[in-house]
Amino acid sequence: MNPRDTRQQRSWDSDTLPEGREKSAMVRSMFDAIAPRYDMVNRIMTFRLDVQWRRRAVRDLALPPGSVVLDLASGTGDLCIDLARAGLEPVSLDLSHGMLANDRSGAPRAQADILRLPVPDGAVDGIVCGFALRNLVDLPVFFAECARVVRPGGRVALLDVGVPHNRVIRWGNSVYFGRIVPRIGALLSDAAAYRYLPRSVAYLPAREVLVAMLRTAGFPDAVHHQLSGGLTQLMTGTRASGGPDRDTTGADSR
Repeated sequence: MNPRDTRQQRSWDSDTLPEGREKSAMVRSMFDAIAPRYDMVNRIMTFRLDVQWRRRAVRDLALPPGSVVLDLASGTGDLCIDLARAGLEPVSLDLSHGMLANDRSGAPRAQADILRLPVPDGAVDGIVCGFALRNLVDLPVFFAECARVVRPGGRVALLDVGVPHNRVIRWGNSVYFGRIVPRIGALLSDAAAYRYLPRSVAYLPAREVLVAMLRTAGFPDAVHHQLSGGLTQLMTGTRASGGPDRDTTGADSR
């Protein structure tokens, strides 16, 4: 193997959080590397709560059977499976070829940069995205792309990790994800990747800022939900007709 390729594959083994193109390349390489055991590690480190969180996202998407839904940063297809069980028509898009190669959902899939979706304007009924917002280099661009490809009246449901507001839960979460999760990752997958993932929550803006971004992009009724005491956050919204909503005062995050 070319030494340069080796360095790129291990670029996530760093004490600093990358930005821009460096971050995008690192995220792609890291998820290629951890794809084979990604689902197993998720189940173990979340005590299967990740299953409940994804089902809540599909439920709150609130679209009728037969709706076409993009699963962005789809990973190995867990959300696609839940969407299909709800009678929806999922399409899987991910930057990581390794993740798509391990997709077991059977949904149509394609490798793509979700900041530049290969989808016509207003072509889909909904979008889901599970635990990938913090890995994107430009959230406003991502939200704008969601608004572009979702038809008026369509819906989005976006999941990611959260920071609990309760001090005791926040302390316990910090200890668990900062110390225990990397050890689980070291035993079962890639130690450096599971050191990076807990730290990557620092990329996420405050919840009121996230909601304001989503409303500005064209989902004026966007709301924020804390799940499992704030361990995870879910944002949902409905695509308005016409252009983006520029009035983001009083963002109703909860």
